[in-house]
Amino acid sequence: MQRIIIENEEARQNALRNLHLLDTPPSESFDRITRLAGRLLGAPVSTISLTDNDRQWFKSRVGVDLAEIPRSEAPCNYAIHADEVFLVPDMLKDDRFKSSILAKAGIRFYAGAPLITRTGYALGTLCVVDDKPRVMGEDDQKLLVDLAAMVMTQIEVQNTIGRIDPTSGFSNEYQFFEDLEDLAQRHPDERRVGLLIELASPQQIVHGLRVLGAAFVEQLIRNSTETIQRTIGEGTRLYHVGPTRCLVLLDESDVGDVETLSGLLDTRLRDTISSSGIPVMPDPAMGTYEFALNEVKNSRDVLRRLYNAADDARKTGRGIASYNEHGDRAYTRSFQLIGDMREALMDSGELTLLYQPVVEFATGKCTGAEALSRWHHKTLGEIGPAEFIPLAEGTALIRPLTAWVLDTALSQVALWSKAGRFPKVSINISVRNLEESNFAGSLAARLDRHGVQPSSIQIEFTESVLVSYSARALDQLGALKRMGITIAIDDFGTGYSGLSYLQQLPASVLKIDQSFIKSLSVSEHDQKLVRGIIAMAHDLGYRVVAEGIENHEAYDMLASWGCDEAQGYLISHPLSSAMMEEWLDSAAKG
Repeated sequence: MQRIIIENEEARQNALRNLHLLDTPPSESFDRITRLAGRLLGAPVSTISLTDNDRQWFKSRVGVDLAEIPRSEAPCNYAIHADEVFLVPDMLKDDRFKSSILAKAGIRFYAGAPLITRTGYALGTLCVVDDKPRVMGEDDQKLLVDLAAMVMTQIEVQNTIGRIDPTSGFSNEYQFFEDLEDLAQRHPDERRVGLLIELASPQQIVHGLRVLGAAFVEQLIRNSTETIQRTIGEGTRLYHVGPTRCLVLLDESDVGDVETLSGLLDTRLRDTISSSGIPVMPDPAMGTYEFALNEVKNSRDVLRRLYNAADDARKTGRGIASYNEHGDRAYTRSFQLIGDMREALMDSGELTLLYQPVVEFATGKCTGAEALSRWHHKTLGEIGPAEFIPLAEGTALIRPLTAWVLDTALSQVALWSKAGRFPKVSINISVRNLEESNFAGSLAARLDRHGVQPSSIQIEFTESVLVSYSARALDQLGALKRMGITIAIDDFGTGYSGLSYLQQLPASVLKIDQSFIKSLSVSEHDQKLVRGIIAMAHDLGYRVVAEGIENHEAYDMLASWGCDEAQGYLISHPLSSAMMEEWLDSAAKG
């Protein structure tokens, strides 16, 4: 079937450049087809070539070391104007090529099938050559055309199915993974350095989207990628690896210049850009990572380490940071814990609850206990809640973790009630739980299933809810209070809440964070602060609990200021359920 080729050189070259194939690393997906062409057609040399302005550049080549040849001497320059296979049976007998580089190198036979886009532009050829004169039959010509169509299919797949970002037009992370793996196979002894550029802070992106809409991000990406490409030069590969993240992969010869390059990029990317007529000043952060190609076990690890470096740059405010192996170990540990937490929640025996008693200042009697989760990891040992709970809150695992805590605590409350022990148990929940549409209803069902009265438990949430609470969270808290459950604000004093928030929340207990209590006996500043919190909370109708009491001096001060309840090592360390029962029995005897 005859194919239509559009003879418009400028448009053809634009189509070629828009595909971002020129001067890209070798790729196994293309080499596979080149090898197949050589074997099926019995040719010692086969190539996939692209016709640039003044050169013929080889994207893939088998049996030849040349990376490119002048366009004027290349048979492919003629093949791109043909709608079928272009044949040169003997170059030495063809006036067009008998003095060419190929002929001088001993090449006699050439056959090339054009690589034609769906819109009719010939990008280059799939060709086979031989050092002997040959003729090619019709069947072999059809085979070469079919293989050329496979090359075009690979190009289209690469550009339309997850290889090219539609906003920037640059290759994305999947192409980066493939390119890096190909480089590691071909040049294992060489080194590379990656430079990841986060174009703006997450806060700036959110704000820009809300104020200026999607056009803000698109304009930021286009302006920034143009700036980056202009700075690094056309010969260096740029990837668009995230919504607002770009990656530059530098050759071994450029490794020593990465600091200079990153500084130059940082300066240029901070220039004001215009979005919908409004000037915007980007806030970039950059991470660098130097590595040996033979050390690349997983290309995704390279990108992850670059993400970590850029994140470090953002958090420290330095703007530019190198990969830090010590910090990465912390990320790796966090990733492992998140992965292992699911198994721990499946009745593995690794998770337990301890109970820390709470006593009333006025009477010295136990009024309840706080349920505290603990994780004994099978290989890492004891993992504190300050480490694993924030990890769970950052994922969907917070829901099953909270469900486990609730069921374990309610089961224990039910047992204590049957035994005639009635300490109110405080259970910590996350702000993420309060965002669930039916958290209160689900808790009511659990209470009913365990046979526990709502008045037997207290739900605690941290002060962060006061900063970011939504209407849904407020509704859930209101529903819990109407059920008869006591609501407490935990770790008060460490957040950014205002008195207006305190007045709106349906809580009745305020727990002063232990960081203010630990130095209470020696810090006049903390004494004034805690005394003020107690007075303010009482004026607003709150019952006040002081956490982290470790000495009698602090206990006596809090009692004199009218604090209602005490919790801390002075009263008791967190206890297992059996030890808690012994403590209750001992406390009851006086």
